Amino acid sequence: MRIVVLGCGYVGIELGRQLVDRGHDVVGVRRSTGGVDAIEHAGFDGVRGDLTDPDDVADLPDADALVFAASSGGRGADAAREVYVDGLQTALGEYATREDAPRRIVYTSSTGVFGDHDGDWVDETTPIGPTTAKTRVLASAEAVALAADRLYGIDGTVARFAGLYGPDRYRLSRYVDGPVTEGYLNMVHRDDAAGAVRYLLETDRGRGDVVHVADDEPVAKWTFADWLADECGESAPEKVTTSERLADGDLSAAAERRIRAEKRVDNARLRDLGYEFRFPTFREGYERAVDDYRHGDA
Repeated sequence: MRIVVLGCGYVGIELGRQLVDRGHDVVGVRRSTGGVDAIEHAGFDGVRGDLTDPDDVADLPDADALVFAASSGGRGADAAREVYVDGLQTALGEYATREDAPRRIVYTSSTGVFGDHDGDWVDETTPIGPTTAKTRVLASAEAVALAADRLYGIDGTVARFAGLYGPDRYRLSRYVDGPVTEGYLNMVHRDDAAGAVRYLLETDRGRGDVVHVADDEPVAKWTFADWLADECGESAPEKVTTSERLADGDLSAAAERRIRAEKRVDNARLRDLGYEFRFPTFREGYERAVDDYRHGDA
């Protein structure tokens, strides 16, 4: 199978590695020359392309399947819409016209589209309620992906990622040093985020569906911070309640909405589809980072 990964960054590069190791032909697409170099350093083909530029998209290679994992680079909602919504529509429109059009596309979204559920569980049947300009853009892009079959003749899947962590993104000091605000963490290791997308492509499962890509154990931030500090041989960090954090008065409106957005993400659908996690909880996922910390390598 030939897969083109549009926006081949943190998860996309790992996805490419896994697919190539299993005998697939992969091309990663990035805006910058440095990004293309990173893809090729990982061991598969990279091409430069701006997904917001129709001419660039027209020059991209054919594919049996697409993965749309682009990033707006931390810019605002307008830039995010240009990439996630307009870029996705441009890619689908271009590829749909080809003689060898791809059979499906997997769009990577975020569990941030749910907004606040007061710590209750959410699954794929739970109505979304994005509360920030950025998450409203993500919700709009999800709608484009889920309508891809009807509009473009390409089956769409939304892989909704929980909070990503892994190499270069463990951020131990954030929890070991504190202070830590109360709430829940919904997480997934980078290797499982990539692994789940690979699994959906290889098994041809999840067509026309939303699938949550989150590990088995959402965890209270205070519980996680105490566990991590203990594993690292440090004292438990300072704790801050949500009301205390909000009372500081130094938060942007978007940051305040994120703090208030509490939920626990259910991954039963991904499990039922047959995916087996390499890192089913944070305990396995943070083992290497903790070991590095204790040996002074973090």
